[in-house]
Parts: sequence; structure tokens; C-alpha cells
Amino acid sequence: MGTVNIDNWVVQLRKGVLELCLVNLLANGEIYGYDVVKQLARVKGLVVTEGTVYPLLSRLRKAGLLTARLEESPSGPARKYYGLSSEGRQARVLMNACWGDLLKGIAELQKEREGNHG
Repeated sequence: MGTVNIDNWVVQLRKGVLELCLVNLLANGEIYGYDVVKQLARVKGLVVTEGTVYPLLSRLRKAGLLTARLEESPSGPARKYYGLSSEGRQARVLMNACWGDLLKGIAELQKEREGNHG
């Protein structure tokens, strides 16, 4: 009997959830790239690094879901700020609806039902 590689499963779960967390974070307005990393890192269990967030920001910008602009910084190089495009706002609504459906379905599967022990 095989066993689930729990570490791999957790990595795949985090990858899928990271994009959802990102679009929800950016729904509150534009955020400087490094602040995106810091705020997502506060999500328990997500395990966020610059190496995972910046490629995702770039991919979503190229896909048209994010906007990006440079702003001069008084203390160093210009900073890149990211926000949701109109397409990104639409995608966020759909992603959150899908996530809600998944949570409901998982909760149903997790319920213990008397007389239904398999």
C-alpha cells in the first residue's frame, strides 16, 4: 500500500492557494512588490519567499490580471507597485467563488455521518 507524500501535497496546495491570496491582497489597492512578499508571508502555512512571489507577479501581469507601475523612491531605486486590472478583479470574483465551493464540498466530505462508516 502506497503512502501519500505529504510534503509534496503541501507544496502543491500552497502553490494553488498563493495566487488566490495574492489577488485578494491586491484587491485592497496597489502594493509595493516587497510589501506583497511581507504581507503574504504573514499567512500561516503559506511559506512565501521572494523567489515564489516575484515570478507569480510577473506571470499575472503578463496575463493581464495585474497592473504594474514604477514610482521613484526617496531612499533608493524606484519601486514597482502592483494592483489588480479590471480583468484581475473579474478573475478574483471567480476564484473566490470557486474557493468557496471547494471549501463547502470539503467540509461536507469531512463531516462524520452516523451509520455511514463505509
